[in-house]
Amino acid sequence: MSELPVVPVDSPTENRLLGGRVILRQPSRGYRAGLDAALLAAACDAAPGSRVIEAGCGAGAVLMTAAMRRAGVRFTGVERDAEALALAQANAALNGLADRVEAISGDIDAGFAAQGLTPFDAALSNPPFFDDPAALRAPSVEKRGAWMAEAGLQSWTLFLLKAVREGGAITVIHRADRLADILAGLGKGAGSFQVRPIHPFADAAAKRVLVRAIKTGKAPLRLLPALVLHPRDGASKHTPETEAVLRGEADLPWL
Repeated sequence: MSELPVVPVDSPTENRLLGGRVILRQPSRGYRAGLDAALLAAACDAAPGSRVIEAGCGAGAVLMTAAMRRAGVRFTGVERDAEALALAQANAALNGLADRVEAISGDIDAGFAAQGLTPFDAALSNPPFFDDPAALRAPSVEKRGAWMAEAGLQSWTLFLLKAVREGGAITVIHRADRLADILAGLGKGAGSFQVRPIHPFADAAAKRVLVRAIKTGKAPLRLLPALVLHPRDGASKHTPETEAVLRGEADLPWL
């Protein structure tokens, strides 16, 4: 597979997440963390002493916010883009988390075994949303790696399945219209699925889904109550439930 071009990060911006508790330096152009990263971090319920891997950690938004939420949990992020990796490593130090958050160079398409790591207790991922270049206008060079899964979504689900021990949890956020593909991919080694739809408005179709699976799990699939992001009346930017999640005052729990 051809290497992605390295695009210089001119002057990273500095943003505050989780009610100001997390400082995130991220590229001023290209892919930037948003709601998906915040929701994925809020869905991490790893217990103290656990080891968690994030496949495709970017500048570390999920790593930092999940680690701030989960004291005593160790996090490892895998990222192939050199500029994003450097930012993730710097963000761990900036937030005083370097003792239990690390970001390492690695390519998801190469498989988990290529990373030389032992299986984790849990895995998190926000895989690229597209794997067909014909499905959308070609993304900019800066966004290509975050938007396009060149080897397909199945390469990400396979990586996640190999990345966790038996009984380990896999949590993914993705487009709602790819739910069947996610279930099929993770279903090759995991079960006990739980799905939480994410709706932009209460009267609109879900645009995102949070999916949790347990490696070798056998429990029936559970469809959880949806999270609605925005009110229609425009009185506030987010619903109270979403605002509580973004500020770190509430999690997105699993059953």
